Amino acid sequence: MEKLNFNLENGTLTLYPEGHVDSVNAPELEREISAIREANPAGSVVVDCEKLQYISSAGLRVILRLKKAVADTVLVNVSPEVYEIFDMTGFTEMMEIRKAYRVISVEGCEVIGQGANGKVYRIDPDTIVKVYLNPDALPEIHRERELARTAFVLGVPTAIPYDVVRVEGGGYGSVFELLNAKSFAKLLQTGEKTVDEIAQMSVELLKLIHSTVVKPESMPDMRAVALDWASFLRDYLPAEQAEKLVSLVAAVPEDNHMMHGDYHIKNVMLQNGESLLIDMDTLCHGHPVFELASMFNAYEGFHELDPSGCQDFLGIPKDMASALWQKELRLYLDGADEETVRAVEDKARIVGYTRLMRRTIRRGGLESEKGRREIENYKNRLLELLPRVDSLCF
Repeated sequence: MEKLNFNLENGTLTLYPEGHVDSVNAPELEREISAIREANPAGSVVVDCEKLQYISSAGLRVILRLKKAVADTVLVNVSPEVYEIFDMTGFTEMMEIRKAYRVISVEGCEVIGQGANGKVYRIDPDTIVKVYLNPDALPEIHRERELARTAFVLGVPTAIPYDVVRVEGGGYGSVFELLNAKSFAKLLQTGEKTVDEIAQMSVELLKLIHSTVVKPESMPDMRAVALDWASFLRDYLPAEQAEKLVSLVAAVPEDNHMMHGDYHIKNVMLQNGESLLIDMDTLCHGHPVFELASMFNAYEGFHELDPSGCQDFLGIPKDMASALWQKELRLYLDGADEETVRAVEDKARIVGYTRLMRRTIRRGGLESEKGRREIENYKNRLLELLPRVDSLCF
């Protein structure tokens, strides 16, 4: 072993071994670790193995005794070669050992998808990567992978990530193999599909998602989330309208059918004639009014005061997005009459504007002229809709 550095921060001692650990230097490594621990008491230990090139059975025993001394000991940034040693000897079953992540760059790559928590880039003809906005997104990544697996097992066509990577400039990404797949947005941009064709494919997949029953504990309940949105607005709407809004959301019955939660043309890919969902971190269950609300926001609500934002977000003009929304809504409602379509749209708009108003306030909208205009717009829309809607169900 070449050397052992360390750092103590917030009660966690991080050790940085370098080089090879074998039967010759393992005793010295253990003495150094003991001396460092004695001088730097800590409740948890992280062994950062980024520069550890090899570890022998003698070194493994040092790690094992460290784990016994400090129960909260984890190994991170372990190279594939060293990880294989830990795996073959059963250490991966005894303690938390995290592989090192390969580093990739998305500079100059095409953005093919976009959601609330990240962007999806094509990095080569066969591969896409979702880059998370949160630089400490590992828990989100593992959660999304589990949600994607759950959906896949239940028969919903979805891309399954096969690798986790670090992204140059900071942050993490999930890697998917999608050979020559194109987003619905891209198919519209290039003219390969018409609005009618995309609407038909989109609704077919959406109905499959909404027909899928899930275990309630496997993913979030969208009604509970929407109820938080509505409750937040009690301080920003007149009392009578605020209470009606909360009551409307609370009265939506429990529903264990799957929802995507951020369903729009940048989050569905077409590969070999099959539609595949991506961006699965918003997967949830609930009444379809909540899904329609998120779709309304993507195609209409977000862009009411700035139609040019639609081109930036979805890659298509605002009038095309509006036409797509109306076609998808009618197809979803199986040819319902115009009065029914408008009534269902009003229900979705109430939930959509509730989310947008809360979101803008929480992001500091009251502190800027642009934000105040948006908040006032959403508020006025709600005050217009609430008197004529007595239920969010359909």
